[in-house]
Amino acid sequence: MIEALQFEFMRNAVFAAVLAGIACGIIGSYVVVKGLVFISGGIAHASFGGIGLGYFLRIDPIIGVIPFSLVSALGIGLVSKRSKLSEDTTIGIFWAIGMAIGVIFIGLTPGYAPNLFSYLFGNILTVPSSDILLMLFLDALIIAIVTLFYKELLAFSFDEEFAKIAGVRVDLLYFALLGLVALTVVILMRVVGIILVIALLTIPAATAMQYTHSLKKMMFISTVLAIVFTLGGLWLSYIFNLASGATIILFSAIAFLLSSACQTIFSN
Repeated sequence: MIEALQFEFMRNAVFAAVLAGIACGIIGSYVVVKGLVFISGGIAHASFGGIGLGYFLRIDPIIGVIPFSLVSALGIGLVSKRSKLSEDTTIGIFWAIGMAIGVIFIGLTPGYAPNLFSYLFGNILTVPSSDILLMLFLDALIIAIVTLFYKELLAFSFDEEFAKIAGVRVDLLYFALLGLVALTVVILMRVVGIILVIALLTIPAATAMQYTHSLKKMMFISTVLAIVFTLGGLWLSYIFNLASGATIILFSAIAFLLSSACQTIFSN
């Protein structure tokens, strides 16, 4: 694979793999600990409307996804907190609305949408340099927010009632966390696609959780694992000429299953 790095698209793919690993390692830890897996899936699929909007307006679909995913995250959070609807019902509604809006906008756009498949299932080999810069900015923003509010997020993640008593604005923190999930979805979309984004958000963090109960250590291990999984899956997809996003997920899943099996064997 070393010789392949002479090509710009392969170098971009490696950069994207590392940046995606950082984002999903950090935010994925909160998603797993706080039980936000299905909310993350809802945000990811609802953001498909942003892809359709981007194609319709003739702008980079990723630019369209950012506001759409943030609005979807805010909407899911508000409806879940302020209405009588259950959380899974709210997620299902926003999931369906976002997908439907995306399909309608794409249908209204003249011509053929050539890169649509890559947004659904990911194609890390097609990530342009402009998206690398955007991913770098979003990573920096995620790291800055998590660093500034680490103690509040820690209390909120493990004991929401204690966080309230301690004076933490729990509702505001909840929406902020959903916003970070939305930004992470944008980063991972190019790597594994909307359909598989839940897997990369959860598998590295779930694997890391087997080895530590410290959130800080979990984020570090999860980030390292996510980078290894994405780079390993990218290498396998290159060697065997397979779909990159699906290969990354399968490689991650196999590693998780092996880790779980080892934990079971050595704990008995």
